[in-house]
Amino acid sequence: MARTLITNVRPYGEEAVDILVADGVIAQIGSDLDHDGAEVIDGRGMVALPGLVDMHVHLREPGREDTETIATGSDAAARGGFTAVFTMANTSPVIDQPFLAEAVWEKGRAYGACDVYPVGSITQGLGGEQLTEIGLMSRSHVRMFSDDGRCVNDPQIMRRAIEYAKAYDVLLAQHAEDHRMTEGACAHEGETAARLGLRGWPRVAEESIVARDVIMTRDYGGRLHICHASTAGTVGLLRWAKEQGITVTAEVTPHHLLLTDEKLETYDGTYRVNPPLREKTDTEALREALLDGTIDVVATDHAPHGSEDKCVEFENAKPGMLGLETSLAVVAQVFVESGLADWRFVAKVMSERPAEILRLPDQGRPLAVGEPANLALVNPDGPWTAAGADMASKASNTPYEGMDFNARVELTMLRGTITHRIEN
Repeated sequence: MARTLITNVRPYGEEAVDILVADGVIAQIGSDLDHDGAEVIDGRGMVALPGLVDMHVHLREPGREDTETIATGSDAAARGGFTAVFTMANTSPVIDQPFLAEAVWEKGRAYGACDVYPVGSITQGLGGEQLTEIGLMSRSHVRMFSDDGRCVNDPQIMRRAIEYAKAYDVLLAQHAEDHRMTEGACAHEGETAARLGLRGWPRVAEESIVARDVIMTRDYGGRLHICHASTAGTVGLLRWAKEQGITVTAEVTPHHLLLTDEKLETYDGTYRVNPPLREKTDTEALREALLDGTIDVVATDHAPHGSEDKCVEFENAKPGMLGLETSLAVVAQVFVESGLADWRFVAKVMSERPAEILRLPDQGRPLAVGEPANLALVNPDGPWTAAGADMASKASNTPYEGMDFNARVELTMLRGTITHRIEN
């Protein structure tokens, strides 16, 4: 029976203890535990968190293996402290058939660095016209459906999707963007875009879809999830919806918590993302909403792109940023190092709550005896500099290039197996 003893580690940043892992579960927690036959890992100064769960990544396989694969994406996830990720359906071909979802799941399991859950598309081919077989797909490890990358614009199609998803008790994740209002847009509609001559992307394009869909969820039931919330108005709508008892959850990305549209001054295509980086007032509203629970989770929207798609004119750059390896550091900087929150908050928004929303029985569990040994050990004082070339992802389009961070994931463990370790 494989045994690992982690000594002097601080669960959730609290008092130091020893954690003994045996046969894939946490066997003991205490002081001076017997290490006979166990690999001993010195956890002094480290914070132990439950393995992180990312509800929103793009691993590009099948179809764009030149920018990311399930293997390289799993490695990036492990380096970021993640033990489970949900990879979106906008691949080529689109994940709109059970056999494609099964293939993604099996590849992730075979590689073994992270649990990779397939997200099924809401409509066939992301076309927005014909629903996928939600019932059949739900039997193929698909817990969530999304046309992410495109919005389900047709309200009648979305209504039917809500009703079908309710029948099978699966989560619908909406990419909230009225495409009629964003055609040709590449930057937040505001002073920066106007000054730089970039076509503006209005907040209402997002907020109008959020308003529509929470009202439909109120009337037709089911569970709705809003992807990458980015505006103060969306926060207000979510707060209202939750006050009404509507079953809606939402995510925010690390880049929308830290960066603003001021980054666009360089015209660097790395900073083009969908939805776009917003203004400081939006960033502040998003932070407050995550703190008070109006927004439930942090999700990276990890979106690898090759240099040929980013090193172009800003308006021609493909939207998306890397996120898996930097997300914990960003959240720690914004909330923990600033004193706004503690490590238990980080565990909640990056592990426990996403696992709860997605109903994962073995992820986001408490650090307690008998629970699965899915762990992330974080050095809260391990300075490092983000560099795309050093990341496990095939792509290098990180918006944090050259930025300094303090928190660093030193070790990740999936069911007792070490999937990432920094050798000191």
